[in-house]
Amino acid sequence: MTRTETTRRALLGGMTGLAAMGAFGGRARAALALPSSPVTLNIIDVAGNLQLTRPAFEDYRKAKPNLVSGINFTQATAPELPGKLKAQQAAGRVDIDLVLTGNDALAAGIAQNLWIKPYPTYAGQLPNPDAILEPGAIKMQRLAQGQGVIVSYCPGGPLLEYLPELVKSPPRTAADLLNWTRAQKGQFIYARPANSGPGRAFLMGLPYILRDKDPLDPDKGWDKTWAYLRELGKNIEYYPTGTGALMKELGEGSRSMTVTMTGWDINPRALGVVPKSAQIGTLQGFHFVTDGHYMAIPKGVSNDRLAVLLDLMAYMLTPKAQAYAWDMGYFYPGPAVKNVPLSMAPEASQQAIKEYGRPIYAKLLADTPMNAPLPADRMVFAFQRWDQQIGANVGK
Repeated sequence: MTRTETTRRALLGGMTGLAAMGAFGGRARAALALPSSPVTLNIIDVAGNLQLTRPAFEDYRKAKPNLVSGINFTQATAPELPGKLKAQQAAGRVDIDLVLTGNDALAAGIAQNLWIKPYPTYAGQLPNPDAILEPGAIKMQRLAQGQGVIVSYCPGGPLLEYLPELVKSPPRTAADLLNWTRAQKGQFIYARPANSGPGRAFLMGLPYILRDKDPLDPDKGWDKTWAYLRELGKNIEYYPTGTGALMKELGEGSRSMTVTMTGWDINPRALGVVPKSAQIGTLQGFHFVTDGHYMAIPKGVSNDRLAVLLDLMAYMLTPKAQAYAWDMGYFYPGPAVKNVPLSMAPEASQQAIKEYGRPIYAKLLADTPMNAPLPADRMVFAFQRWDQQIGANVGK
Protein backbone atom coordinates (compact mmCIF):
# COMPACT_ATOMS: atom_id res chain seq x y z
CA MET A 1 0.00 0.00 0.00
CA THR A 2 1.53 3.31 -1.07
CA ARG A 3 0.50 6.84 -0.32
CA THR A 4 1.85 10.09 -1.76
CA GLU A 5 1.84 12.17 0.59
CA THR A 6 17.84 19.32 16.96
CA THR A 7 20.73 18.94 15.29
CA ARG A 8 22.62 15.71 15.17
CA ARG A 9 25.20 17.06 17.55
CA ALA A 10 22.59 17.66 20.25
CA LEU A 11 21.24 14.11 19.95
CA LEU A 12 24.64 12.51 20.03
CA GLY A 13 26.03 14.47 22.99
CA GLY A 14 27.44 12.05 25.51
CA MET A 15 26.37 8.98 23.48
CA THR A 16 28.96 8.36 20.82
CA GLY A 17 31.53 6.95 23.18
CA LEU A 18 28.99 4.49 24.56
CA ALA A 19 28.05 3.26 21.11
CA ALA A 20 31.56 2.00 20.48
CA MET A 21 31.26 -0.62 23.23
CA GLY A 22 28.72 -2.84 24.98
CA ALA A 23 26.00 -4.94 23.38
CA PHE A 24 26.18 -3.15 20.05
CA GLY A 25 29.86 -2.46 20.30
CA GLY A 26 33.32 -3.51 19.47
CA ARG A 27 35.92 -1.23 18.04
CA ALA A 28 34.62 1.67 15.92
CA ARG A 29 36.60 3.09 13.02
CA ALA A 30 37.65 6.71 12.79
CA ALA A 31 34.92 8.98 11.45
CA LEU A 32 34.63 9.14 7.67
CA ALA A 33 35.20 12.55 6.12
CA LEU A 34 32.14 14.17 4.57
CA PRO A 35 32.42 14.94 0.84
CA SER A 36 33.44 18.39 -0.40
CA SER A 37 30.54 18.50 -2.87
CA PRO A 38 26.95 17.21 -2.51
CA VAL A 39 25.89 13.76 -3.67
CA THR A 40 22.62 12.39 -5.04
CA LEU A 41 21.35 9.48 -2.98
CA ASN A 42 19.39 6.50 -4.29
CA ILE A 43 17.05 5.04 -1.67
CA ILE A 44 14.97 1.93 -2.31
CA ASP A 45 12.03 0.98 -0.11
CA VAL A 46 10.94 -2.66 0.14
CA ALA A 47 8.83 -2.25 3.31
CA GLY A 48 6.42 0.61 2.64
CA ASN A 49 8.58 2.64 5.02
CA LEU A 50 8.58 5.82 2.95
CA GLN A 51 4.99 6.29 4.05
CA LEU A 52 6.49 7.04 7.46
CA THR A 53 9.86 8.55 6.69
CA ARG A 54 9.82 10.40 3.39
CA PRO A 55 9.08 13.82 4.97
CA ALA A 56 12.04 13.38 7.30
CA PHE A 57 14.35 12.44 4.41
CA GLU A 58 13.18 15.53 2.55
CA ASP A 59 13.79 17.68 5.64
CA TYR A 60 17.36 16.39 5.77
CA ARG A 61 17.94 17.15 2.10
CA LYS A 62 16.68 20.71 2.56
CA ALA A 63 18.76 21.23 5.71
CA LYS A 64 21.98 19.82 4.22
CA PRO A 65 22.26 21.06 0.59
CA ASN A 66 26.02 20.99 1.04
CA LEU A 67 25.83 17.20 1.47
CA VAL A 68 22.80 16.10 -0.58
CA SER A 69 21.82 17.57 -3.94
CA GLY A 70 18.87 15.23 -4.38
CA ILE A 71 17.30 11.94 -3.33
CA ASN A 72 15.85 9.42 -5.76
CA PHE A 73 13.22 7.18 -4.15
CA THR A 74 12.20 3.85 -5.67
CA GLN A 75 10.19 0.88 -4.43
CA ALA A 76 10.46 -2.87 -4.91
CA THR A 77 9.37 -6.07 -3.20
CA ALA A 78 11.48 -7.59 -0.46
CA PRO A 79 12.00 -10.99 -2.17
CA GLU A 80 13.47 -9.44 -5.34
CA LEU A 81 15.94 -7.10 -3.63
CA PRO A 82 18.71 -9.47 -2.42
CA GLY A 83 19.25 -10.92 -5.89
CA LYS A 84 19.37 -7.44 -7.41
CA LEU A 85 21.93 -6.25 -4.87
CA LYS A 86 24.05 -9.37 -5.23
CA ALA A 87 24.20 -8.90 -9.01
CA GLN A 88 25.24 -5.26 -8.63
CA GLN A 89 27.93 -6.15 -6.10
CA ALA A 90 29.28 -8.92 -8.32
CA ALA A 91 29.52 -6.42 -11.19
CA GLY A 92 31.19 -3.83 -8.96
CA ARG A 93 28.46 -1.29 -9.76
CA VAL A 94 26.21 -0.74 -6.75
CA ASP A 95 23.70 2.00 -7.55
CA ILE A 96 21.54 1.60 -4.42
CA ASP A 97 22.83 3.64 -1.49
CA LEU A 98 20.26 2.91 1.21
CA VAL A 99 17.61 0.21 1.64
CA LEU A 100 14.51 0.67 3.78
CA THR A 101 13.51 -2.83 4.75
CA GLY A 102 11.62 -4.99 7.18
CA ASN A 103 13.00 -8.14 8.74
CA ASP A 104 12.44 -10.05 5.51
CA ALA A 105 15.01 -8.51 3.14
CA LEU A 106 17.26 -7.59 6.07
CA ALA A 107 17.45 -11.25 7.10
CA ALA A 108 18.03 -12.40 3.52
CA GLY A 109 20.80 -9.82 3.16
CA ILE A 110 22.45 -10.91 6.41
CA ALA A 111 22.38 -14.52 5.21
CA GLN A 112 24.02 -13.47 1.92
CA ASN A 113 26.53 -11.02 3.46
CA LEU A 114 25.15 -8.02 1.54
CA TRP A 115 25.26 -5.28 4.17
CA ILE A 116 27.83 -2.92 5.67
CA LYS A 117 27.89 -3.07 9.50
CA PRO A 118 27.09 0.39 10.92
CA TYR A 119 27.49 -1.12 14.41
CA PRO A 120 30.20 -1.38 15.60
CA THR A 121 32.17 -0.25 12.55
CA TYR A 122 30.87 3.32 12.51
CA ALA A 123 29.33 3.44 15.99
CA GLY A 124 31.11 6.70 16.76
CA GLN A 125 29.02 8.46 14.11
CA LEU A 126 25.70 7.07 15.31
CA PRO A 127 23.68 7.32 18.52
CA ASN A 128 23.89 4.56 21.11
CA PRO A 129 20.79 2.36 20.62
CA ASP A 130 20.59 1.43 24.31
CA ALA A 131 20.34 5.10 25.23
CA ILE A 132 17.67 6.30 22.80
CA LEU A 133 15.47 3.42 21.63
CA GLU A 134 12.19 2.09 23.00
CA PRO A 135 12.74 -1.21 24.87
CA GLY A 136 11.06 -3.25 22.14
CA ALA A 137 13.04 -1.44 19.48
CA ILE A 138 16.29 -2.29 21.27
CA LYS A 139 15.42 -5.98 20.89
CA MET A 140 14.68 -5.42 17.21
CA GLN A 141 18.00 -3.61 16.80
CA ARG A 142 19.83 -6.58 18.27
CA LEU A 143 18.27 -8.83 15.64
CA ALA A 144 19.94 -6.73 12.94
CA GLN A 145 23.34 -8.06 14.05
CA GLY A 146 24.82 -4.60 13.48
CA GLN A 147 23.86 -4.71 9.79
CA GLY A 148 20.87 -2.38 9.90
CA VAL A 149 19.72 0.61 11.93
CA ILE A 150 16.12 0.51 13.12
CA VAL A 151 14.11 3.55 12.03
CA SER A 152 10.49 2.57 12.82
CA TYR A 153 8.97 0.23 15.40
CA CYS A 154 5.64 -1.54 15.77
CA PRO A 155 4.44 -4.00 18.44
CA GLY A 156 2.98 -5.91 15.51
CA GLY A 157 0.55 -8.81 15.70
CA PRO A 158 -0.86 -11.26 14.81
CA LEU A 159 -4.35 -9.87 15.26
CA LEU A 160 -7.49 -11.07 13.50
CA GLU A 161 -9.40 -8.46 11.51
CA TYR A 162 -12.91 -9.13 10.32
CA LEU A 163 -16.06 -7.55 8.94
CA PRO A 164 -18.64 -7.83 11.75
CA GLU A 165 -21.59 -8.02 9.36
CA LEU A 166 -20.04 -11.17 7.83
CA VAL A 167 -18.47 -12.72 10.93
CA LYS A 168 -21.09 -12.90 13.66
CA SER A 169 -19.07 -15.02 16.08
CA PRO A 170 -15.35 -14.29 15.62
CA PRO A 171 -12.92 -17.09 16.49
CA ARG A 172 -11.42 -17.05 19.98
CA THR A 173 -9.00 -19.97 19.65
CA ALA A 174 -6.85 -21.46 16.91
CA ALA A 175 -9.27 -24.38 16.69
CA ASP A 176 -12.16 -21.92 16.27
CA LEU A 177 -10.35 -20.24 13.39
CA LEU A 178 -9.65 -23.53 11.63
CA ASN A 179 -13.27 -24.64 12.00
CA TRP A 180 -14.52 -21.26 10.78
CA THR A 181 -12.39 -21.48 7.63
CA ARG A 182 -13.71 -24.99 6.95
CA ALA A 183 -17.26 -23.71 7.15
CA GLN A 184 -16.48 -20.53 5.17
CA LYS A 185 -14.02 -21.74 2.53
CA GLY A 186 -12.19 -18.95 0.77
CA GLN A 187 -13.33 -16.26 3.20
CA PHE A 188 -10.12 -16.21 5.25
CA ILE A 189 -6.94 -14.91 3.66
CA TYR A 190 -3.40 -13.93 4.57
CA ALA A 191 -0.40 -12.89 2.50
CA ARG A 192 2.89 -14.63 1.80
CA PRO A 193 5.03 -14.15 4.94
CA ALA A 194 8.21 -13.31 3.00
CA ASN A 195 6.53 -10.17 1.70
CA SER A 196 3.95 -9.23 4.34
CA GLY A 197 4.30 -7.91 7.87
CA PRO A 198 0.99 -9.42 9.03
CA GLY A 199 1.88 -12.66 7.24
CA ARG A 200 5.19 -12.82 9.09
CA ALA A 201 3.52 -12.02 12.41
CA PHE A 202 1.00 -14.82 11.85
CA LEU A 203 3.70 -17.32 10.90
CA MET A 204 5.88 -16.49 13.91
CA GLY A 205 2.98 -15.93 16.30
CA LEU A 206 1.27 -19.28 15.81
CA PRO A 207 3.88 -21.28 17.77
CA TYR A 208 2.99 -19.24 20.86
CA ILE A 209 -0.76 -19.61 20.29
CA LEU A 210 -0.45 -23.35 19.67
CA ARG A 211 2.02 -23.81 22.55
CA ASP A 212 4.45 -25.45 20.18
CA LYS A 213 7.67 -27.11 21.34
CA ASP A 214 10.01 -24.18 20.62
CA PRO A 215 8.66 -20.93 19.09
CA LEU A 216 12.21 -19.93 18.13
CA ASP A 217 13.00 -23.10 16.16
CA PRO A 218 10.98 -23.41 12.93
CA ASP A 219 12.91 -26.55 11.99
CA LYS A 220 12.63 -28.77 15.08
CA GLY A 221 10.13 -26.89 17.27
CA TRP A 222 7.13 -26.07 15.04
CA ASP A 223 5.46 -29.45 14.47
CA LYS A 224 2.04 -28.13 15.55
CA THR A 225 2.48 -24.92 13.58
CA TRP A 226 3.36 -26.52 10.25
CA ALA A 227 0.54 -29.07 10.64
CA TYR A 228 -1.93 -26.29 11.46
CA LEU A 229 -0.86 -24.17 8.48
CA ARG A 230 -1.27 -27.14 6.14
CA GLU A 231 -4.81 -27.74 7.39
CA LEU A 232 -5.64 -24.04 7.21
CA GLY A 233 -4.31 -23.87 3.67
CA LYS A 234 -6.93 -26.36 2.50
CA ASN A 235 -9.53 -23.65 3.08
CA ILE A 236 -7.64 -20.70 1.52
CA GLU A 237 -8.12 -19.79 -2.12
CA TYR A 238 -4.71 -18.18 -2.64
CA TYR A 239 -2.01 -16.21 -0.81
CA PRO A 240 -1.55 -12.62 -2.04
CA THR A 241 2.02 -11.45 -2.58
CA GLY A 242 1.52 -8.37 -0.42
CA THR A 243 -0.71 -7.00 2.31
CA GLY A 244 -2.10 -4.10 0.28
CA ALA A 245 -3.93 -6.36 -2.17
CA LEU A 246 -5.31 -8.38 0.72
CA MET A 247 -6.73 -5.30 2.44
CA LYS A 248 -8.42 -4.24 -0.77
CA GLU A 249 -10.20 -7.60 -0.93
CA LEU A 250 -11.26 -7.30 2.69
CA GLY A 251 -12.50 -3.77 2.06
CA GLU A 252 -14.52 -4.87 -0.94
CA GLY A 253 -16.13 -7.67 1.08
CA SER A 254 -14.79 -10.48 -1.12
CA ARG A 255 -13.07 -11.81 2.03
CA SER A 256 -14.47 -11.74 5.54
CA MET A 257 -11.40 -12.16 7.72
CA THR A 258 -7.62 -11.84 7.66
CA VAL A 259 -4.64 -11.45 9.97
CA THR A 260 -3.36 -7.99 10.67
CA MET A 261 -1.11 -5.84 12.85
CA THR A 262 -1.79 -2.65 14.77
CA GLY A 263 -0.77 -0.42 11.86
CA TRP A 264 -2.38 -2.49 9.13
CA ASP A 265 -5.60 -2.28 11.13
CA ILE A 266 -5.58 1.50 11.61
CA ASN A 267 -4.15 2.81 8.35
CA PRO A 268 -6.38 1.08 5.76
CA ARG A 269 -9.45 2.23 7.68
CA ALA A 270 -8.07 5.77 7.88
CA LEU A 271 -7.51 5.74 4.11
CA GLY A 272 -10.96 4.28 3.38
CA VAL A 273 -9.60 1.03 1.94
CA VAL A 274 -11.25 -1.01 4.72
CA PRO A 275 -14.52 0.05 6.37
CA LYS A 276 -14.16 1.93 9.62
CA SER A 277 -16.52 -0.63 11.17
CA ALA A 278 -14.02 -3.51 10.77
CA GLN A 279 -13.18 -5.13 14.09
CA ILE A 280 -10.12 -6.86 15.53
CA GLY A 281 -9.67 -9.75 17.92
CA THR A 282 -7.00 -12.08 19.29
CA LEU A 283 -6.67 -15.82 19.65
CA GLN A 284 -6.17 -17.50 23.01
CA GLY A 285 -2.45 -17.64 23.84
CA PHE A 286 -1.67 -14.62 21.70
CA HIS A 287 1.76 -12.98 22.00
CA PHE A 288 2.82 -9.91 20.06
CA VAL A 289 5.59 -10.58 17.57
CA THR A 290 7.21 -7.19 17.21
CA ASP A 291 8.20 -5.60 13.93
CA GLY A 292 10.62 -2.98 12.76
CA HIS A 293 11.82 -1.16 9.67
CA TYR A 294 15.53 -0.69 9.15
CA MET A 295 17.98 1.44 7.21
CA ALA A 296 20.61 -0.83 5.62
CA ILE A 297 23.59 0.11 3.47
CA PRO A 298 24.74 -2.32 0.76
CA LYS A 299 28.40 -3.22 0.52
CA GLY A 300 30.04 -1.39 -2.36
CA VAL A 301 28.79 2.10 -1.52
CA SER A 302 31.62 4.66 -1.83
CA ASN A 303 33.09 6.29 1.28
CA ASP A 304 31.80 9.74 0.25
CA ARG A 305 28.25 8.42 0.12
CA LEU A 306 28.72 6.30 3.21
CA ALA A 307 29.79 9.35 5.23
CA VAL A 308 26.62 11.18 4.19
CA LEU A 309 24.46 8.12 4.85
CA LEU A 310 25.76 7.80 8.40
CA ASP A 311 24.99 11.47 9.01
CA LEU A 312 21.53 10.92 7.51
CA MET A 313 20.91 7.87 9.70
CA ALA A 314 21.80 9.84 12.81
CA TYR A 315 19.33 12.54 11.78
CA MET A 316 16.58 9.98 11.19
CA LEU A 317 16.87 8.96 14.85
CA THR A 318 16.22 12.47 16.17
CA PRO A 319 12.82 13.07 17.82
CA LYS A 320 11.86 15.58 15.13
CA ALA A 321 12.38 13.04 12.36
CA GLN A 322 10.83 10.21 14.38
CA ALA A 323 7.61 12.16 14.98
CA TYR A 324 6.63 11.64 11.33
CA ALA A 325 6.54 7.86 11.97
CA TRP A 326 3.14 8.18 13.65
CA ASP A 327 1.86 8.84 10.11
CA MET A 328 -1.78 7.78 9.70
CA GLY A 329 -1.24 4.78 11.96
CA TYR A 330 0.51 2.76 9.24
CA PHE A 331 3.12 1.25 11.60
CA TYR A 332 1.38 2.13 14.86
CA PRO A 333 2.74 3.61 16.92
CA GLY A 334 5.80 4.03 14.66
CA PRO A 335 8.61 5.86 16.48
CA ALA A 336 11.55 3.65 17.44
CA VAL A 337 13.01 6.35 19.70
CA LYS A 338 11.82 7.01 23.24
CA ASN A 339 9.87 10.13 24.24
CA VAL A 340 8.25 10.90 20.87
CA PRO A 341 4.57 11.29 21.86
CA LEU A 342 1.66 11.65 19.43
CA SER A 343 1.54 15.35 20.32
CA MET A 344 4.81 15.80 18.37
CA ALA A 345 3.31 14.34 15.19
CA PRO A 346 1.74 16.40 12.40
CA GLU A 347 -1.83 17.46 13.09
CA ALA A 348 -3.21 15.13 10.40
CA SER A 349 -1.53 12.17 12.12
CA GLN A 350 -2.97 13.14 15.48
CA GLN A 351 -6.48 13.41 14.10
CA ALA A 352 -6.31 10.13 12.15
CA ILE A 353 -5.11 8.13 15.13
CA LYS A 354 -7.63 9.70 17.46
CA GLU A 355 -10.43 8.75 15.05
CA TYR A 356 -9.26 5.33 13.82
CA GLY A 357 -7.15 4.07 16.70
CA ARG A 358 -8.68 1.67 19.21
CA PRO A 359 -8.88 2.09 23.00
CA ILE A 360 -8.22 -1.64 23.36
CA TYR A 361 -4.67 -1.19 22.08
CA ALA A 362 -3.53 0.48 25.29
CA LYS A 363 -4.60 -2.60 27.27
CA LEU A 364 -3.19 -5.08 24.74
CA LEU A 365 0.16 -3.31 24.64
CA ALA A 366 0.32 -3.20 28.43
CA ASP A 367 -0.83 -6.76 29.15
CA THR A 368 0.37 -8.93 26.24
CA PRO A 369 3.78 -10.64 26.14
CA MET A 370 6.01 -9.24 23.39
CA ASN A 371 8.49 -11.40 21.54
CA ALA A 372 11.06 -10.41 18.96
CA PRO A 373 10.92 -12.14 15.57
CA LEU A 374 13.13 -15.07 14.66
CA PRO A 375 16.84 -14.46 14.14
CA ALA A 376 17.85 -13.88 10.52
CA ASP A 377 18.93 -17.43 9.62
CA ARG A 378 15.85 -19.02 11.19
CA MET A 379 13.55 -16.48 9.59
CA VAL A 380 14.97 -17.26 6.15
CA PHE A 381 14.46 -20.97 6.85
CA ALA A 382 10.85 -20.38 7.96
CA PHE A 383 10.09 -18.35 4.82
CA GLN A 384 11.57 -21.02 2.56
CA ARG A 385 9.72 -23.84 4.28
CA TRP A 386 6.44 -21.90 4.15
CA ASP A 387 6.94 -21.24 0.41
CA GLN A 388 7.71 -24.88 -0.30
CA GLN A 389 5.24 -26.66 1.97
CA ILE A 390 2.40 -24.18 2.48
CA GLY A 391 2.35 -21.59 -0.28
CA ALA A 392 3.00 -24.13 -3.04
CA ASN A 393 0.11 -26.31 -1.85
CA VAL A 394 -2.64 -23.75 -1.47
CA GLY A 395 -6.09 -25.35 -1.51
CA LYS A 396 -4.67 -28.90 -1.52
